[in-house]
Amino acid sequence: MEHIEVTKRTLRQFGLMVGVVFLLIGLWPFVWRQEAVRIWAVVPGSLLAVAGLVVPSLLKQVYQGWMWVGHVMGWVNTRIILGVLFYGVVTPMGVVMKLTGRDPMRRGYEPDAQTYRVIRQPRPASHMKNMF
Repeated sequence: MEHIEVTKRTLRQFGLMVGVVFLLIGLWPFVWRQEAVRIWAVVPGSLLAVAGLVVPSLLKQVYQGWMWVGHVMGWVNTRIILGVLFYGVVTPMGVVMKLTGRDPMRRGYEPDAQTYRVIRQPRPASHMKNMF
């Protein structure tokens, strides 16, 4: 992962944003369902928000750790999502098309053909009006 200079403003935004999200998670049950406050979320949320307001430079290591975890999760999720998409959608479509003999690209070999170009009739210019 490339090194990006972390500014005070970035650290302040990080502290406030993540802190407020943690506070919302912690206070949600109390405000909407009159249940106990989630201390595990309120404490770090408060610490992040206060540090973001007062001394954002204290959050540099936390920010870098958070970004590293996000980078790793993105790397893993990309491979999972693309793998599921390829093996769950593209591969079955290819197998079905192969079994049914469908070839949308018309890749057949014709030794007597002069060209493989598909001649199309040009559309009138009016087809660009009222496209939607």
